[in-house]
Amino acid sequence: MKIILLAGLVVCAAGAQTLTEPPPLLRIHRRPGTASVQPYADAHIPLQVVGMAAITGRPETWLIEVHDSFASIEDVDKALRPLAPFGVMVEGDQPSGDILAASRSLIAVYRPGYSYRPEQAVRALRKARYCQVSIYRLPPGSESEFAELVKSRRIVFDSINLDKPDIAYYVLSGAMSGTYVFLAPLDSLKTFDDGLAKAPAFAENIAAEAAKPSGITREYLLFRVEPGTSWVSDDFAAADPGFWRGTAHPDLR
Repeated sequence: MKIILLAGLVVCAAGAQTLTEPPPLLRIHRRPGTASVQPYADAHIPLQVVGMAAITGRPETWLIEVHDSFASIEDVDKALRPLAPFGVMVEGDQPSGDILAASRSLIAVYRPGYSYRPEQAVRALRKARYCQVSIYRLPPGSESEFAELVKSRRIVFDSINLDKPDIAYYVLSGAMSGTYVFLAPLDSLKTFDDGLAKAPAFAENIAAEAAKPSGITREYLLFRVEPGTSWVSDDFAAADPGFWRGTAHPDLR
């Protein structure tokens, strides 16, 4: 499994240097409450960081760093180390039932085979107002069952032409083995209304997925994209400058 993942990473890294394609690597920081991207500005780091605030689940902020290599992660880590931007996690701050409870920062690799219309998802991220995050943890030996689950969901989405693309990532470090994170950028929560209106199969598929006694752990969260806790380039922001460079965004540059 690890050999396959790393081989896929090398291929992705060779051709995905911009956000016109799914990033081959993400580093995700989960922080209770709010977070600041000022350290990225202070260190003059040329990196895309999308900040999101939870609107379901526990109140927390996710800072999603976009990387094309582990060398990039190392460079950012070195630059931020003196600034200590992420503080200290208080023991017991996250409940033991949280799939990612044991971790605060994750490194995840892109899984194209599990993603749904990923190129559309990347384009949607530039104009997203919300993001649905689906977290799965697979018990040993359930990879094939998970692949069937993802395939079944893709068939339902295609059958109703649901405008909800997502990008799948496998967590290499920072969480229990077998953890996947799916990111689905949304321009509006109305996307869910559209899905329910197009076909009851959309809701039925989600309910059936959760009901299967497979041992696969699932968690679904909704986030609001926050320009004020994001650090993105002018090229990224050009898709919606009023949002990314409006009054809600601090003058970091």
